[in-house]
Amino acid sequence: QVQLVESGGGLVQAGGSLRLSCAASGLTSGRSFSNYAMGWFRQAPGKEREFVAAMTRSGGITRYADSVKDRFTISRDNAKHTVYLQMSSLKPEDTAIYYCAADFLGAAVPGSASYDYWGQGTQVTVSS
Repeated sequence: QVQLVESGGGLVQAGGSLRLSCAASGLTSGRSFSNYAMGWFRQAPGKEREFVAAMTRSGGITRYADSVKDRFTISRDNAKHTVYLQMSSLKPEDTAIYYCAADFLGAAVPGSASYDYWGQGTQVTVSS
């Protein structure tokens, strides 16, 4: 069973930056971290969970929601079993719980149903 643990959330002023991390454990030799496409999603109060960014297993392809394009950057370190989300020029509307997710042999798609494992989330609050 893969476990994902997010960290790096917090309170930041509008225009500021945060870097989220998501560390994976419980991996096996047959299902190593590099076998998983990784994604970031978020859920604001009263809203449905939405796609933020995703990256393919090798890191060669990234996808972003239009709302975060050019402000957020997803990256991964397969040796450290970790995926990152660098968030810049943050806006109050970015306030949400941010979740990372893993999709075994996936293609870094925006649909949450494709992802097999989810973290518990980390709160990001952007003040105006």
